[in-house]
Amino acid sequence: MKILKIVTLVLITTFLLQGCKTETPAANQVQAQQPPPPILADGTRTTYADIVERAAPAVVNVSTEQKVSSRVEFPFDDFFRDFGLPGQPPRPRVQRGIGSGVIVSPDGYILTNNHVIEGAEKITVELTDKRTFQAKVIGTDSLSDLAVLKIDAENLPFLTLGDSDKVRVGDIVLAIGNPLGIGQTVTAGIISAKGRRTGLSDGGFENFLQTDAPINRGNSGGALINLNGELIGINSQILSPSGGNIGIGFAIPSNMARSVMEQLIKNGKVRRGQLGVIIQPINEAIKEQFGLKDTKGALVSQVRPGSAAERAGIKRDDVIVAFNGERIEDTNALRNRVAETPPGTEVTLTIVRDGKEMQIKAVLDELQPDNLQGRGFGNQSPQPKSDKSGRLGLELQPLTPDAARSLQIPADVKGMLVTKVDPDGPAADAGIQRGDVIISINRQPVQTFQDVTAEIEKSGNRPLVLLVARGDQTFYVTIQPE
Repeated sequence: MKILKIVTLVLITTFLLQGCKTETPAANQVQAQQPPPPILADGTRTTYADIVERAAPAVVNVSTEQKVSSRVEFPFDDFFRDFGLPGQPPRPRVQRGIGSGVIVSPDGYILTNNHVIEGAEKITVELTDKRTFQAKVIGTDSLSDLAVLKIDAENLPFLTLGDSDKVRVGDIVLAIGNPLGIGQTVTAGIISAKGRRTGLSDGGFENFLQTDAPINRGNSGGALINLNGELIGINSQILSPSGGNIGIGFAIPSNMARSVMEQLIKNGKVRRGQLGVIIQPINEAIKEQFGLKDTKGALVSQVRPGSAAERAGIKRDDVIVAFNGERIEDTNALRNRVAETPPGTEVTLTIVRDGKEMQIKAVLDELQPDNLQGRGFGNQSPQPKSDKSGRLGLELQPLTPDAARSLQIPADVKGMLVTKVDPDGPAADAGIQRGDVIISINRQPVQTFQDVTAEIEKSGNRPLVLLVARGDQTFYVTIQPE
C-alpha cells in the first residue's frame, strides 16, 4: 500500500511581526480579559485560529486495509528443501495504510489521492469528532492521482473549492492533514511556485502548486487552503531525499480536482481530450533554428496519423503558442489544457509555422492510453562506420529497409542509423541511443556521411538540433559538438 509518493520539502519558518504600543495598566487589564483580534490595525495577522476552526472539521483521517501474502522463513525450511520438500507456504497478513481526505459536500463526498486508497479492500474514514464510517469508492483516476469516496452521513462540515487559477506565488496557505498518523495537524507556509511537474506519475497529468507548508507521510489527500478557508489544493507529494519534510511539497490544484471529481461522480471515469501530437520543450538552440521570439510554447515533433491534429492540418515543426486564445508557457501547460477539454470539442490553436503565426481549428479526440513498447535493435545490420568528424560520439550508417523493419521504424523515414554511442560523448549526454535514426540536422535532411559532416562543419561551435526517430516516434535533440 502506498502511503505517500515521495518526490521533496525547504523548511521555512515565518516570523510574524506585531506592532507594539504603550498602554496603561487599565488597558492591559481589559486586553487580558478579551481574546486578541486576529488582525491588528496595521494589517498584521496574529492568528489563523478562526480559519482553522472553520476548515479543520472537513479534513478527515483515511485508514486502509488489504490482505497480502507474506512468506516467513523458518529454521528448517532449507533442510526440507534439500530433500525436495516444500517450505512453509505464504501466510496472509493485513497491510494497513494511512492518509487524509477532504469532505467537499454535506452529504459525504470526499476527495483524496488515488495512491492513498489504491488496492484497499477496506477504507475507514474518521472525522474530527471521532465518528468513523466505512467509505465507498465512487471512482479513481490514476492519471491525476485523485479518488472520490462517499460516506453515508448528512449535514457534514465541508470545504468549498476555490479557484486555483487565481492563486499567486507568495500567497499564504495552510496545510491540514494526518502526518505520520499522529492526528490532525495544521501547518502554514506560502505558495512557492505554480505549474510544477515532478514526473513521478508515469504518463500522468501534473500541474502542481508547490508549497513550503510542512507536509509529511499521511498528509496525502489532505487540504491546502487559502486564508478565505477555501480548498485550493489536495496535498499529494513531497520531494525529499530522506522521506521527511524539507520544505518542498506539491498539491493538486483545486480546478483540476474539481473537474476530475465531477466526472467521477457523474460517470465513474474521466474522459480527456487528445490532439494526437508528440510535443517537446523549446530551448535556445531550437528557438534559434526555428526563428522564434522566445522559448514559450510547444514544438510539434510528430503528428499521429488519423489524429485530430492531422485532420486539422497541423504539421511537424509547427510551434503551438496558444490554446483557445490563452498563451501556452510550455509542453506541460498544453498537455493539461488539451486533457481537461472534453472530447469532441472544437478548439482554436495558434501556431507558428515558418515564422508566421496562424490559427487552426481542431476537434479533439478522446484520449486513449498508448501501448508503446521498447524497440529492440535488429541482430542483422551492415558493418557500422563512424561519422568522420567524431564530434558527436556516434557510429552511423545509412538506414536500410531491413533495419527499419527490424526497428519498427515507419517505411517513409529516411536518415542515418545510430549503431554505437560513445558513453562519454555529447550524443550520449543528449540521450541518443543505439537504434535511433537521425533524420535531419539543423532542419536539413541527412542520408549520407557527407550530409552529416557538412551540417556539423557549417554549425561551427554552435549547438546542433537533430530530428531523431525512435521506433514510431520522432523528436528533436540538441547536441553541443565536441
